[in-house]
Amino acid sequence: MEANKRPLILISNDDGYSAKGINFLAETARQFGDVIVVAPDGPRSGASLAVTFHQPVTWKLIKEEPGLTVYSCSGTPGDSVKLGMARLCPRRPDLVLAGINHGDNSAVNVHYSGTMGVVIEGCLKEIPSIGFSHFSHGWETDFTPMRPYIIKVMEYVLKNGLPKGVCLNVNAPDITEYKGMRIATMGKGIWGKEWDERISPRGWTYCWLVGQFSSSDQPDDPSDWNLMRQGYVTITPTKVDVTAYEMFERLKELEVTD
Repeated sequence: MEANKRPLILISNDDGYSAKGINFLAETARQFGDVIVVAPDGPRSGASLAVTFHQPVTWKLIKEEPGLTVYSCSGTPGDSVKLGMARLCPRRPDLVLAGINHGDNSAVNVHYSGTMGVVIEGCLKEIPSIGFSHFSHGWETDFTPMRPYIIKVMEYVLKNGLPKGVCLNVNAPDITEYKGMRIATMGKGIWGKEWDERISPRGWTYCWLVGQFSSSDQPDDPSDWNLMRQGYVTITPTKVDVTAYEMFERLKELEVTD
């Protein structure tokens, strides 16, 4: 961070710039620094780290006031972060935030999440990055109970930073009073019953993606999925390096050398 300057905080999401969650997060973050929001112009849930190659990406200034500037972006959450860093931020951001997502990003959902796509893009750019998600999908969800936990995590990261290649995935249950905040592993499980098949009035078949998540965590596993259901806000340290180092010796026989 440049001397004598407030931290610059870049915020995006996958619900769109007008979502209640991102506006709540931006207002909360303003006490820590100058905020620039660059977010999709509409919902992009499930976009993960997708980027746009085959059509142009445009942006529009929505609001500008002291300490807060808001842009909409025609592309994905990943596009929004790239665009914000390259074109719309006056300097390199000190912190990248995503959310607050309407819906949790616990367990394997992290791999699908556009919210975490924002965070991973920031992490790839070697900027401390945090994603915030709330279990409720309701558009008018009350995020107020999350505020002290958001503040605590932001204060820690702004003071201490994060190791290179590590970002944070923070999830909150849909309750009005939390037991506290716990460090958690990423929950395990699979999605099933993913397609709702229907027949159109013209007789052709189509599907809506829906799905039902089945956890494979043991009851005492300290996973985000389990701990949220016990009433805790969870923090899962997440790495962008997905190499399975423990497989090196097992796969050694596949190596071919001169």
